[in-house]
Amino acid sequence: MTLTRRAFTAAALAGTGALATIPAAQAAPAKKGGGTKDRIEEILAGMSIEQKIGQLFVAVGYGSRADQAHASNTATTGVATIADIVRTHHVGGLIYFVWSENLQSIEQIATLSNDAQDAALESGGIPLVISADEERGVVYRLPAPATPLPGQMALGATGSKAHARKAGEVVGLEMRAAGLHQSFSPVADVNVEAQNPVIGVRSLGADAQAVAELVAMQIRGQQGANCSAAAKHFPGHGDTATDSHYGLPIIDHTREEIDTLDLPPFVAAIEEGVDAIMTAHIVVPALDDSGRPATLSHPILTGLLREELGYEGVIVTDSLAMEGVRTMFGDDRVPVEAILAGADQMLMPPDLVVAIGGVRDAVASGEITEERLDESVRRILAQKQRRGLFDQVHVDAAGAESTIGTAKSVKTARAIAEDSITVITAERGALPVRKGSRVLVTGVGTAAKIDAAVAELNALGFQATGLVGATAAQAATAAADHDAALVFTSSSGFVTPAAESAVVKAVAGTGTPVVHASLRNPYDVVHVGPVAASLAAYGNADASLRAIAGVLAGTVKARGTLPVPVPHADGTGEAYPIGHGLG
Repeated sequence: MTLTRRAFTAAALAGTGALATIPAAQAAPAKKGGGTKDRIEEILAGMSIEQKIGQLFVAVGYGSRADQAHASNTATTGVATIADIVRTHHVGGLIYFVWSENLQSIEQIATLSNDAQDAALESGGIPLVISADEERGVVYRLPAPATPLPGQMALGATGSKAHARKAGEVVGLEMRAAGLHQSFSPVADVNVEAQNPVIGVRSLGADAQAVAELVAMQIRGQQGANCSAAAKHFPGHGDTATDSHYGLPIIDHTREEIDTLDLPPFVAAIEEGVDAIMTAHIVVPALDDSGRPATLSHPILTGLLREELGYEGVIVTDSLAMEGVRTMFGDDRVPVEAILAGADQMLMPPDLVVAIGGVRDAVASGEITEERLDESVRRILAQKQRRGLFDQVHVDAAGAESTIGTAKSVKTARAIAEDSITVITAERGALPVRKGSRVLVTGVGTAAKIDAAVAELNALGFQATGLVGATAAQAATAAADHDAALVFTSSSGFVTPAAESAVVKAVAGTGTPVVHASLRNPYDVVHVGPVAASLAAYGNADASLRAIAGVLAGTVKARGTLPVPVPHADGTGEAYPIGHGLG
């Protein structure tokens, strides 16, 4: 039976009486000897068209509880609660964010996940894949005590496959403990554009083969912890100066450049058996000269990813609320075009009712066949089966926090941080700093971050004081009473913000030796002027701040090397090449 959009909405709001319900036996654990494919086909055969369409969507739901009414849910999904979203629209998954009020504490997250799963099981029998952008470093979602791991570029600076695998394992274990099953990570983009506004330290580096090796190890660790990984953003978002959240980037690589620079990490991910690959909202004329973004491109998703590279897992779009995918079609057509291109799951449509309605209309007209729906649903069900979701979806909400941020995981974070710190420049005798020195800690950073560095320096035998939010003049005045200064910058782009570089230059101008540390992109070194030493930490995790303090004290040997080249201040050439490091 095919329902019109109006009839389907009316039936859904009235309950599920007009919709098929998967028999309980089909959601039960498989019998011994039963094949996975047989089980999936049995489930698929019991699904209505509406349930199949729903499985293709990963929705945002607002609220900290599954039964919490929220105006934003009504505005974007037509129903009031997360449980209603699941029951009404039969979505295949949810994605959690802080801004949607889903992530307040570990116990709350686990309880929300359990209750959302109950809604799924009661209204159709197909469990949800619950996801988050859990890259760690600058992009993380789980609240404390989740392990504050250094990010991708810090891993790239270590060059350690063991570190990459362990980092993936920590993410996977902590996600599963909180009732989540899919991390949209690792970032597989090769960041060769210093002015890239959206990737930056989220990338492992600029060497395609090195990135490929570490991507594979992160996937091995994460999926070894029974949490789905998703390599992103296919076919490669590393060489753009446009943010696809706000515009449509064009990647002018030749096919040869794509093969050698962009694709190796995705090939490695496929060989490692990655559960999902996320698409990019970028135009790649060498692969598709129609002007369509990759997310909507049949030559890229089907021709290249499916047929040429042989990928058989789930293809998930990047957020359909991003401007980069909404420039050519309306919000009702974007998911249709993505499905026709070869995508399986539609992430975060801005209006779920409009998006599902568009797909329903395309199915009703025959533009999308039921056979095409079945292809995607099979892949989605296979992922859920692979991660054991048809056997057990509930977690111990009360006990979840005790398994997160363990001593072992914190030790892993600290080891990665210590091996990632890169000494880019250092005058003779600048490092280590003499024990007992009076050290001023200032520059960019919250009071908590400055205090963490101060505490570690004091524990290592220094007389450290912090100065938060100082102007250049204030920092210079304070530096006069100190033997050395540790000054932080944190640039999300290529050029360091003027106020941050001004603090470094003002303190250095007093004659007090300055150890500068960049807490995000490593390019700050060419913008802050002469200093006694300049370090790159690639992030501001507490483990990285402690590692910086250890380098000043000489207790940590800075083994990191640059995973990306650093251009000169005008953006040309190479001031420091890949692999540079004075440790």
